[in-house]
Amino acid sequence: MTKADIVENVYESLGVYSKKEAAEIVEVVFEAVKDTLAQGEKLKISGFGNFVVRPKQERIGRNPKTGAQITITARKVLTFKPSQVLKNALND
Repeated sequence: MTKADIVENVYESLGVYSKKEAAEIVEVVFEAVKDTLAQGEKLKISGFGNFVVRPKQERIGRNPKTGAQITITARKVLTFKPSQVLKNALND
């Protein structure tokens, strides 16, 4: 599913907004999600799941082609844990 598909679903589901307004609504929601996660905050969407930004420490890795050791820099990673409601919906 693409962002355009999401806009189309919002447009068809609500029916009171134009496609342009539906696109703006979707864009505002995605910007709010992105801004929240960029600040390092947890994002909890009830009935869907939790998005959490976690730090990863610097570590030693190996180049699989040459076997040489390399240093993998510290970074932040985004993790998602689905809610029980979503898990049940997927498994029914």
